[in-house]
Amino acid sequence: MNSKKGLYKFNEIEKKWQRSWETHKTFRAKDCDTSKPKFYVLDMFPYPSGQGLHLGHPEGYTASDIIARYKKMQGFNVLHPMGWDAFGLPAEQYAIETGTHPAKTTQDNINRMRQQIKSLGFSYDWEREVDTTDPNYYKWTQWIFLKFFNSYFDETEQKARPIEQLPVPYGLNEEQRQQYIDDHRLAYEAEVPVNWCPALGTVLANEEVIGGVSERGEHPVIRKPMRQWMLKITAYAERLLDDLAEVDWPQSIKKLQTDWIGKSVGAEVDFKVDGFGVSHLDDNESIRIFTTRPDTLFGATYMVLSPEHELVDKITTDQQKKMVQDYREQASRKSDLDRTDLAKEKTGVFTGSFAINPVNDQKIPIWISDYVLISYGTGAIMAVPAHDERDFEFATKFNLPIIPVVEPPDTKLAELVKEGRLCFIGDGKAINSGQFNGLSTAEFKEKITRWLEQKGLGKKAVNYKLRDWLFSRQRYWGEPFPILHIQNGRAIALQEEDLPLELPPVENYKPPGTGESPLANIEEWVNLTLPDGSKAKRETNTMPQWAGSCWYYLRYIDPNNNQQGWDKEKEKFWMPVDLYIGGAEHAVLHLLYSRFWHKFLYDLGYVSTKEPFKKLVNQGMILGEDGQKMSKSRGNVINPDKVVADYGADSLRLYEMFMGPLESMKPWSMQGVEGVHRFLQKAWRMVINEESGELDEAVKEVEADEATLRLLHQTIKKVGGDIETFGFNTAISAMMIFVNHLIKQPVKPKTVIEKFVLILAPLAPHIAEELWEKLGRTDSLAYENWPAYDRELVKEKKIELAVQVNGRIKDRIVVPAEADVKQIETEALISAKVKAAMGGKPAKKIVVVKPRIVSIVT
Repeated sequence: MNSKKGLYKFNEIEKKWQRSWETHKTFRAKDCDTSKPKFYVLDMFPYPSGQGLHLGHPEGYTASDIIARYKKMQGFNVLHPMGWDAFGLPAEQYAIETGTHPAKTTQDNINRMRQQIKSLGFSYDWEREVDTTDPNYYKWTQWIFLKFFNSYFDETEQKARPIEQLPVPYGLNEEQRQQYIDDHRLAYEAEVPVNWCPALGTVLANEEVIGGVSERGEHPVIRKPMRQWMLKITAYAERLLDDLAEVDWPQSIKKLQTDWIGKSVGAEVDFKVDGFGVSHLDDNESIRIFTTRPDTLFGATYMVLSPEHELVDKITTDQQKKMVQDYREQASRKSDLDRTDLAKEKTGVFTGSFAINPVNDQKIPIWISDYVLISYGTGAIMAVPAHDERDFEFATKFNLPIIPVVEPPDTKLAELVKEGRLCFIGDGKAINSGQFNGLSTAEFKEKITRWLEQKGLGKKAVNYKLRDWLFSRQRYWGEPFPILHIQNGRAIALQEEDLPLELPPVENYKPPGTGESPLANIEEWVNLTLPDGSKAKRETNTMPQWAGSCWYYLRYIDPNNNQQGWDKEKEKFWMPVDLYIGGAEHAVLHLLYSRFWHKFLYDLGYVSTKEPFKKLVNQGMILGEDGQKMSKSRGNVINPDKVVADYGADSLRLYEMFMGPLESMKPWSMQGVEGVHRFLQKAWRMVINEESGELDEAVKEVEADEATLRLLHQTIKKVGGDIETFGFNTAISAMMIFVNHLIKQPVKPKTVIEKFVLILAPLAPHIAEELWEKLGRTDSLAYENWPAYDRELVKEKKIELAVQVNGRIKDRIVVPAEADVKQIETEALISAKVKAAMGGKPAKKIVVVKPRIVSIVT
């Protein structure tokens, strides 16, 4: 047994300081304290999984913690909270399998993950902890939904307004008036095609369907129309695009958001349906398409409708009915992602009907194909096989006409296009286009759009790939909708004073398989009598998991307020979030939905900023030691609890930051953990005598020598600058260099050590606190100021430059840091090694790149 008192006993030290921080509420944020600048640093809060923390969690949390502690030491009033995104499918699936209430599973998981997170020493203000499944939390999620339900979008002002301000046309009867109001709500019901998974009993997002089966459990998924709640996010498409210019986010993330919204400018064009052979078709029936290439209208040789298009039943002839029905059934079993896979073979069926091309009155056949989605544009396209690759493949397979209408600039390409052997999608000159022949693509687009408008055949239009947000789930474990369905079929809102509408107890968590949630089985909860004696039914769908995470950053501001979701003065003080850190997997939907909710709340005056998150940083994925994504099946999962037990929280924190740039993907290495742990042991031995456990006798109240002082101030500057730019790996390298220098010194100035411990603190707070106490300090160093560096001392006195002759390094020279180019050239040319390499030849060219290299060409 080792009897040394002063060993680095990280387990004892870390538990001690975690207790101290919690007891003294060291990291409690102070609302509306204007004596200091505020800094709100936010982590993407976790789902409380049964697996607990994985190594990806501490990576982002450590980065945010370093920033939070650093900003606190710089004199900021820091808000750094944590909570739980706790509704979700796994807890409900576990309930179905075991009968355990999801609330119990969720709470058990939260308790475990909270303990794991606390064991890593993060500086969270735990008094602000939130849980999206707590009725005191989801009361306000329901309140926000009611605001959506009771609002409309003013197209003129481009903002949401209360529904009572909606201008309703005169002359409508009461039923028409109510319908007009309901049609303008930002939260509304609609029959929409969805990914329905009978085995899971719920609707799945496109991202949750892979190859026609559910991502979870690999159950078959079909497309079917169902009644769903929708949020009108499309009304905000332009603002969601424009305001990306106002945030400091990675360009890659902005591009993902831009692509998801998918703005395109073009024209809407109406193609009249030829009713010959279809007895039940209206003579004025037409198909509206959206195209970004109206200049190719003369090349449209057929049309394609989505299998779900409402006109398919009307226009299909009796001869084609069976084939169309069979094809629609096949298409219903594919996800949108599968259907739009560019690599898949094109399939389709002729409906038997034709449309009239409005620019040349040619009859063109109408097909259905699953590569056209009802969720994009109008669910119908004009097919121009000479100038669209998907259309070209389809036309080639089904032997449909290919008419080129754009001539490429390249002569050889032009010949191939004219022969129908090549699809050309670029710009060129109009051919086979009547009066428009010879026009450039840009001119043609402008003139044909004007011509269509004059003829009443079409108009200029903007289209978005973004669809309204499908906001329903057929599950139990989610926020209940505060909505009643009354006898006349209308949906009405609960009163705000009746919130929260809590989830009732339920015996069977399995969905009934009818498209309804398990809540539909609880008749005493569903059915109720209104004060006027009429009957009503509660909405039995629940909200998606996204709902609670759309606004959690606002609840952290005022988590215990029972009168409102957040206090306006506190919101004005803390918002916007100054720094948001999380995984890139949330780059599209979570961020888009949060921005949408925030803009809506901004319109109604509940928040004071247009955007919620000022700066965004995405941490990269941590791979297994084999360089592969961690998974149980590969056997390469590293348990963070074991790393903490064997090496300590500071070692885990430090290593995850030392692995490489925060944003990069990088493989785990236990040898790397051991290396960082040895650095902490060395830092400990630099200060503490391992025999006695007290300050080492070499630590004295003396002045530092110039070399030590210069290195200290350079290290302070380097670490502070690197923390500001998230270069944590290079900050740690600088501290390692400093420790290697100081540990060799026979006398170690106490003031130097104190400053070093302060800059170590944000990255390895437990060992820093312990060393601070050993140095005779009584208060937590979390309250200390970040040390300043001396501008003169950070300057190098001398610099070393490599000297290369004709591209090969021949020597290194040391010159004063202030030496000018002429002095450096002279020093390089008098070097014996350089002279030998030049072989008596004169220098034709000398280039000095200070402070790195001198390049001589002979």
